[in-house]
Amino acid sequence: MSFAPEIVGLIGFIGLILLVLIRIPIVVALGMVGVIGYTVIDGWTRASIALGDLPFAMARNYSLSVLPLFILMGVVAARAGMARELFDAANTLFSGVRGSLAMASVGTCAGFGAISGSSVATAASIASIAIPEMQRHGYDTRLATGTIASAGTLGILIPPSIILVVYAILAEQSVPTLFAAGVLPGILYGLMQIALIVFIGWRRPDAVPRAPGAAMLERLKAVLGFWKIGVLFLLAVGGIYNGWFSPTEAAAIGALGAILIALLTRALRLRDLIPCLRETVLTTAELVLVMLGGYMFSYFITISQIPSALADLLVANNLPGIVVILFITLIYLILGLFLDSISMMLITVPIFLPIVQSLGFDPIWFGIYVVIVAEIGLITPPVGMNIYVIHSQLPELSLRDLYGGIMPFLGVALLMILLIVNGGVKTYQRAAQK
Repeated sequence: MSFAPEIVGLIGFIGLILLVLIRIPIVVALGMVGVIGYTVIDGWTRASIALGDLPFAMARNYSLSVLPLFILMGVVAARAGMARELFDAANTLFSGVRGSLAMASVGTCAGFGAISGSSVATAASIASIAIPEMQRHGYDTRLATGTIASAGTLGILIPPSIILVVYAILAEQSVPTLFAAGVLPGILYGLMQIALIVFIGWRRPDAVPRAPGAAMLERLKAVLGFWKIGVLFLLAVGGIYNGWFSPTEAAAIGALGAILIALLTRALRLRDLIPCLRETVLTTAELVLVMLGGYMFSYFITISQIPSALADLLVANNLPGIVVILFITLIYLILGLFLDSISMMLITVPIFLPIVQSLGFDPIWFGIYVVIVAEIGLITPPVGMNIYVIHSQLPELSLRDLYGGIMPFLGVALLMILLIVNGGVKTYQRAAQK
């Protein structure tokens, strides 16, 4: 008894969600569903050929070499104490304002995220520095934890971003264009979080103390404290924007720059690079394994014809673009309750990207949209990856306080999604009028 490819695809997608819910590792779930589904539709011979060729195809993909290089740059920066230096400089710069430590934490997460490319790495690096400091100065614990968990998500939006690189590979889009598109939303999102801190300080002054202001000379010295991050950002991102390097070359220059800065400033010794390289290899291997499973699932979804069938259904019912985007947003918010951002992207992009492109939406805009929606998954229960990372760094904090602190920032994240969706729909409408 044979089933239509679309039916097999739907069963496979449901099966994948069930496997994830029962805590099967995402790489196993993606690979299992991909291989079995491909076999049911096109036979074991073709499925085995696709599975056997996939690792070699990924190894031949030059674009993938950017991942371990950006990861190495972030790892070296974290181990060299650049997060602490950045926080001290930002704290001095914001001093004298109510909530200066919390604002400095947001600025630190944005700056460190720009070189680490990872929200989890950003949250882990900043939490152990900023939260105890805020508690020592009398900040409400929930505000302190919520600030770091939320601001940590800036690490996957402000370039260089690992998840934007993954999207570029999946969607076959330009890495520099995606990096350029992520800058303004990342800055806006950070400013919205600072605005929330100001509002909380106005409503609850006891929860957000005012620190003494620093002298002008100290503030000028604090600006000089950003030089390491500035140099790395200029090398890695500025080099791409100005056409000096390709993304892979910029990643290599950035990683080398981080190593040289760490060694020349004596923040690291030569032998300290071995743990950095080990952590980079392990992180890259985990990411590539997940991508292998994701690619196999993508192959299966493609031959199941689900994206084209859904696109035809939407066109036949003449649904407005805004309705489709809001429906996709709802699905992402549900998936974000139990999936991490990269897993969510690997599962959904093969299905949703062809649909939004068929409706006339820009794939670059969709990439930024997906990343922003994925950010909510990093701070939303029951997974809330950033929350658990903070808890692992500071186990004395209760999960109740951690989840309670993130709630106001979830509102800011939802507002950011509405702004991005509104911008995408307006662009779509202008294109449709032409």
